[in-house]
Amino acid sequence: MTRKDDKASLIFAALAILAWSTVSSAFKLALIDLSPLGLLLISSVVATLFLFAYNLCARKKLFEEFRQNTRSSLAAGLLNPFLYYLVLFSAYDRLPAQEAQALNYTWAIVLFIFSVIFFKERFRAKDLLALLISFLGILVISSRGKLTSFRFDDIGGISLALGSSFIWAGYWILNMKDKRDAGIKLFYNFMIGTSLIVLYALISGKALFSTGVIAFGTIAAIWVGIFEMGLTFLFWQKALEYSTNTARISNLVFITPFLSLVFIRIVLNEAILPSTLIGLFLIVFSNLIQRRKD
Repeated sequence: MTRKDDKASLIFAALAILAWSTVSSAFKLALIDLSPLGLLLISSVVATLFLFAYNLCARKKLFEEFRQNTRSSLAAGLLNPFLYYLVLFSAYDRLPAQEAQALNYTWAIVLFIFSVIFFKERFRAKDLLALLISFLGILVISSRGKLTSFRFDDIGGISLALGSSFIWAGYWILNMKDKRDAGIKLFYNFMIGTSLIVLYALISGKALFSTGVIAFGTIAAIWVGIFEMGLTFLFWQKALEYSTNTARISNLVFITPFLSLVFIRIVLNEAILPSTLIGLFLIVFSNLIQRRKD
């Protein structure tokens, strides 16, 4: 049993939020030199190696029940990292970082819808209100504020960003049902998922690099592998374990997209559109409404 310590919980939560806030910028920087598949392959290999080293250092019995763990992680590994990040990176390859990351934050609402379907959670009037507000936020971001014209600059990229939310929510449904140790579970998910990514890269024959310069993109992909896929999830897990109020800590994750916009403006020099801020506020607000207790 982990000793409860709210100070330690806040420190781990702050580290996770800070790290996650940098990754949208890292995605776009990596995609200058790498294709979405190239970014996926390098970052997932790095994450798998990192998680392997972490579990060894933590002296966890990593290869006990190897066959059972592998079987349990087949569906999860297919969803994350393979399908989720392939779709997400493809969205970032087509959209401005601010739009892709804002639309991706609809995952929390999608997760609730899945919970109603799979766990028979009660659907309340405020849940319908949250869905409508979230949908309005999606329209504001996707149309860049031109709600009367309903003209979308890249419907394919928008569909990919929203589709990633459905994949992520599906992954978390599986994750909630899986009672294995978090570190071991994540390692096996990434080991299986990375194996599928390598197989897909070999069969598809798709290019991994989009330019002749590979060093910079590779460094950014390594950053993504550690701070998006590996270490940060462990930070967040520790924050939840130490907290005496997991709901309060969980709500802090919604600081991330706004802090991410700061990095996007400074690092990528993207002009942050008012429609992005308004739409993101609506999506986050809808999530907070949905999370409020009756």
